[in-house]
Amino acid sequence: MKLIATLAAATLLMSSVALAGMPKTYQVTGPVLDVKPDMVTIQKGKEKWEIARDKDTKLSGDLKVGSRATVFYQMKASTIEVKDSGKKK
Repeated sequence: MKLIATLAAATLLMSSVALAGMPKTYQVTGPVLDVKPDMVTIQKGKEKWEIARDKDTKLSGDLKVGSRATVFYQMKASTIEVKDSGKKK
């Protein structure tokens, strides 16, 4: 019985550690304004959200202008520029 409890705890710990490093997933829902091979534009309120997509983006249904869609995305830095060293002189 202790072995089963130990294995269950170890499995839970390993899965939580693996998920801790994953970036948070966000979503936006609204009418589709534009569809391109590398981007989709969604209207959310008065804002237009341009979200990049690539060959690995999973798609279910027929994505076309005028349809309503929910896009799940993660924020990822493409470039980071450090303006100062962070040390006060």
